[in-house]
Amino acid sequence: MKNKKYTIITYGCQMNEHDSEKISWILENMGYTWTDNKEESDFIIYNTCLVRENAELRVYGQLGSLKGLKREKPELIIGVCGCMMQREDVRKVILSKHKHVDIIFGTNNIHKLPQLINRYEQTGNTVVDIVEDSREIVEGIEANRIYPYKAFVNIMYGCNNFCTYCIVPYTRGREKSREPENIIKEVENLARSGYKEVTLLGQNVNSYGKTLDKNYSFAKLLEQINKIEGIERIRFMTSHPKDLSEELIEAMTKLDKVCEHLHLPVQSGSNAVLKAMNRKYTKENYLLLIDKIKKAIPNIAISTDIIVGFPGETEEDFNETLDLVEKVRYDSAFTFLYSVREGTIAANMENQIPDDIKHERFQRLLDTLYPIFYENNLEYMDKTVEVLVEDISKNDPSVLTGRTRTGKLIHFKGEKDLIGQLVNVKIIKAKSFTLEGLLI
Repeated sequence: MKNKKYTIITYGCQMNEHDSEKISWILENMGYTWTDNKEESDFIIYNTCLVRENAELRVYGQLGSLKGLKREKPELIIGVCGCMMQREDVRKVILSKHKHVDIIFGTNNIHKLPQLINRYEQTGNTVVDIVEDSREIVEGIEANRIYPYKAFVNIMYGCNNFCTYCIVPYTRGREKSREPENIIKEVENLARSGYKEVTLLGQNVNSYGKTLDKNYSFAKLLEQINKIEGIERIRFMTSHPKDLSEELIEAMTKLDKVCEHLHLPVQSGSNAVLKAMNRKYTKENYLLLIDKIKKAIPNIAISTDIIVGFPGETEEDFNETLDLVEKVRYDSAFTFLYSVREGTIAANMENQIPDDIKHERFQRLLDTLYPIFYENNLEYMDKTVEVLVEDISKNDPSVLTGRTRTGKLIHFKGEKDLIGQLVNVKIIKAKSFTLEGLLI
């Protein structure tokens, strides 16, 4: 295969981003080279997300826009993969309305991509290959990492929680943990290649190890990775509040490479809504957990996910969420308007909230969160922090960007050869979402 080029467009979470890194590695081992220009691409693939309606609609729109390109360039291969493809009704829409799509596969069979491409090239017929819920974990698929100094590492796949609003257990399957030896080997290889930071990924990292044939916890995995020479920072996401253990909190306090940042989705501050969501904790449980974490790690930054307008959410319920936000004082938050996901329990619930009420509450949530973000960032003024330099600013080539151990985004002037290095920066200005500093 000579001079063939590929483009991957990724929607959704860090798990999808890492899947795209694996797809990239597979394609480049087949002889493809990367391009960000669809017009010159020989293989365009969309890695899709089903969690939010907007991402789903954007994929349909993008596929529609490729019809003309496919007519001009019949040899172009168009592929769609990811969470959307695990839904039969979605596949039917694509097969009926987007007949120019050539390859469809899901979240559990990325490793089969070379075979799928070969099958399409041999027959010219649309190839559909979906594995509904594989218990197998395929090892040995490497990844073309986006950055040469920080990397995502899957430690588990799937989810057993079945939150009533969430489609993930139906698209990524039931929970399964990778063997710790394979994870440690992967991180050791990253360290030997010069990587300084790893982010351990799972739908619920706190339940890591439950499917293994041995007594092995997430805290134990962190302890092992903390010993790997060359790795300077360890991050992880996502944590479920109901499974966050004393053992994990203790590990975070004593393991020097584990960053002082915890992403702990709350989704709502109302006990009635939390029960309807099947979250299996109360507002009081969550606040006690936050208090325990902050006492153990006083300088920790806490981020969260919040859904506004879940079916049946009353004004009183929403005010409970605002009250929780003011008590926790988050450093950042991913905020979402509830959107119906067909196939979930919540999709059939009564008392769906009108859009105008959702939007009004959403704005009030932001009006509560943003001043807290700013006040938290003011605490960094005149302090010197360690920053992993990540990139050049999109707005000013003389400015570098990076993140603190607490996940704060920093802008400061510096030379681009610092990218990938750990440097000290003194904070001189605070904003709601970023900090500015001087290189020390």
